[in-house]
Amino acid sequence: MKEIILSKKKNGMLVLILTILVAIASTILTIWGGIHAEQGGSPLFVTVGGIILCVCWIPIPGLKVLKPQEALVLTLFGRYIGTLKGDGFYFVNPFCTAVNPAAKTKLNQSGDVKTHAQIAGQNATAEIVSNKISLKIMTLNNNRQKINDCLGNPIEIGIAVTWKIVDTAKAVFNVDNYKEFLSLQCDSALRNVVRIYPYDVAPNVDTTGDGIADEGSLRGSSEIVAERIRKEIQARVDEAGIEIVEARITYLAYAPEIAAVMLQRQQASAIIDARKMIVDGAVGMVEMALERLSENKVVELDEERKAAMVSNLLVVLCGNHDAQPVVNSGSLY
Repeated sequence: MKEIILSKKKNGMLVLILTILVAIASTILTIWGGIHAEQGGSPLFVTVGGIILCVCWIPIPGLKVLKPQEALVLTLFGRYIGTLKGDGFYFVNPFCTAVNPAAKTKLNQSGDVKTHAQIAGQNATAEIVSNKISLKIMTLNNNRQKINDCLGNPIEIGIAVTWKIVDTAKAVFNVDNYKEFLSLQCDSALRNVVRIYPYDVAPNVDTTGDGIADEGSLRGSSEIVAERIRKEIQARVDEAGIEIVEARITYLAYAPEIAAVMLQRQQASAIIDARKMIVDGAVGMVEMALERLSENKVVELDEERKAAMVSNLLVVLCGNHDAQPVVNSGSLY
């Protein structure tokens, strides 16, 4: 389906003025004909004026007003005749029908706010539905999904997709409902991409498909993952005339059933890394102390006393609590 832009239809004001003038003229003609008929004249003028007065209002349904970034897809007796784009006052065939299959679809996205008109004296509300198609950039926030990553860990993830319609004919006629279609393709693309990555960096995992293990992860490579999700969605919605401007991860966490276990795992990993750093620093300080004592010839230590000194220093430097010194006034021998 190829989009046809009706760009030479901005003559709505002229048609409206002519319609009003014709209506006024036919009213005057009808009144004058009635007076003339009462005086014994022919009722022809009354008949002609009445017919014109009834027919002159037919062009009114063909008057269309569009705001900036709005469009109308028009069909005539089931055949697509074109799309009105751009702000202005248009006149088209009054028998044309505006088509928008997603007009009543309400998703969790910008531009889909329900408008209600309060009925006087009643508690009921009437929903106002327009067949105009918005060409503005909109944001779709799908519900969070529970997906298993490449290691089989269940995670919860949510994305926000920024999109807009670039081809109204494809959006209306190539898919049944372009909003529901976009939402479904976002869910599918998200699952396909997330299952390739681990939540956190894991060994021997290839996320790029080149056969070489890398450090890609959902938590550490969010920009890369988001761009990959955007391309995946774009490839799926091209036929619907939709352009994906941007995709962002808005929520990422382990599923509640394993969140506590994974937190303990992260804490254990952090403790091990911290202990490793402390031990490395303590060994370096002990080596420096022995070298300084030897260089300055402060004291001569044999291997046994060096071992005792190293043991005492490591205990002091690696301990979780402050050391309690013990004064030794005797000898090791």
